[in-house]
Amino acid sequence: MAKSYKDLVGWQKAMDLAVAVYGVTRMFPKEEIYALTSQVRRAAVSVPSNIAEGQGRGSKTDFQRFTRIAMGSLQEVETQLLLGSRLEYVSQLALDPVLLQLDEVARITRGLQKSLEEPQ
Repeated sequence: MAKSYKDLVGWQKAMDLAVAVYGVTRMFPKEEIYALTSQVRRAAVSVPSNIAEGQGRGSKTDFQRFTRIAMGSLQEVETQLLLGSRLEYVSQLALDPVLLQLDEVARITRGLQKSLEEPQ
């Protein structure tokens, strides 16, 4: 297991994703600040937070559980960004790079989950 959550590529990429989500949601209308904007930002922050918390617990079982929660948050972020696109709050051109980042974080997190399932 990594010495620190900061050493985990999944956490680093999830942090980058959260920053990107903040950037793209700046395009959302001001009346959404306490609704969809807030919701998607919280979900995005939840991804690296859960990876960090899981790693920090020091238990493989806890780490697995928190990576599952992070995966759920990733799906929540994706759903909310797609809704923002359908509502025409953000262009597909602006959204596509963020969705690519999201897919990368999901792949890395699934890999982390699989590595935690392996006997050591």
